[in-house]
Amino acid sequence: MVHFVGAGPGAPDLITVRGQRLLSEADVVIYAGSLVNPKLLEHVKKECDIYNSARMTLEEVIAVMENAEKAELTTVRLHTGDPSIYGAVREQMDLLDNRGIPYDSCPGVSSFCGAAAALNLEYTLPGISQSVVITRIEGRTPVPDKERIEDFAGHGATMVLFLSTGLLGELSEKLCMGGYKKDTPAAIVYKATWPEEEAYICTVGTLEITAKKHNITKTALIIVGNVVLPDSYDRSKLYHPEFTTEFRRGRKGAEKS
Repeated sequence: MVHFVGAGPGAPDLITVRGQRLLSEADVVIYAGSLVNPKLLEHVKKECDIYNSARMTLEEVIAVMENAEKAELTTVRLHTGDPSIYGAVREQMDLLDNRGIPYDSCPGVSSFCGAAAALNLEYTLPGISQSVVITRIEGRTPVPDKERIEDFAGHGATMVLFLSTGLLGELSEKLCMGGYKKDTPAAIVYKATWPEEEAYICTVGTLEITAKKHNITKTALIIVGNVVLPDSYDRSKLYHPEFTTEFRRGRKGAEKS
């Protein structure tokens, strides 16, 4: 059996209870060494075989899984954050399907959640933004034509950008082309939840200069939108005393009493 496990955003205690159990039971662990906190590996069995996928190709990863399966061993494929976001897991699963190797997935806390925690930020504020766009700028790996930064920016929703720290000048230009103003609030969160975490509030127009000032070149998330520094927002209806829900009957004028 192969278990795809989300390691969480960085802090060792942010892996899920299920993920930690699977990791402790594994005979083989293949982890994303460039991003996963190695402290998580302190809890594996002494006899566990550990592989760093940062030095491996897809074919080499699958070969390890296949050999483990033939030996009736349990494998954990440990991905950073949540495997479903930029985890390149589908291609692994398809090859496992072709070989008849069973697998399942254990979700993890994504770094975009860790970044929000670093800023005590709510991505969905009533009256400001009710949608979150998770994307990245086009670099060496292309993005579909309908998913350009400029097109997403036109929605005015909160944006969280992965894998974009090295192209912040271009990113600012594309965000402005799409409709964001240069003074739109933004934030850079470096290594969210790690001990060396850094978080900086800036604007769309000052993303590049802020990153250069603090020597941030990679492993950071970019957050764009008015939720970063909200002037005002609407009160949630769910907890409004006049709002009736399945569990509570609203009372007209209750807020004033």
